[in-house]
Amino acid sequence: MTKPVQIRPATPADAATLAELNDFVHALHVENRPDFFRAPSSAEELVPTFRAFLEREDTLGFVADSAGRAVGYVTATVRRHPGDALMQPRSVVFVDHIAVDPALARSGVGRALVESVRAAGKEAGCTRLMTDVWAFNERALAFFEAAGLSRMTYWLEQPLG
Repeated sequence: MTKPVQIRPATPADAATLAELNDFVHALHVENRPDFFRAPSSAEELVPTFRAFLEREDTLGFVADSAGRAVGYVTATVRRHPGDALMQPRSVVFVDHIAVDPALARSGVGRALVESVRAAGKEAGCTRLMTDVWAFNERALAFFEAAGLSRMTYWLEQPLG
């Protein structure tokens, strides 16, 4: 990393910061899949969504701070599956959102955020780190693979109308 970065737990008070950092990532999703993602009128519109997410007991969140400002964040969910006749029981930590200021791309901030989720997931009793990546987002796929995740399933779709 080029500048010292501190990783700290995210709280509901960070909702506006997360909404602002999420802006460029969400814009990429809206641009590539407007059939799934809607463009909010402003980052402020997202604040209640992020606040509610951070208030959930199953949510883990971390913020990367550098020189007194937030430069990245990650949120993840602890998901526990009891197992059934077909599937093994499992506890996983699932990365839901990650964003790093584009000026700090490839600086190690994203990797530090993922490592924070990995450690918190282990502490919560999870045995696996997971995420999903949209097919258009090749940079995210490369990032997560470089962070040690591997491909495990593919979703396919066909519009019906």
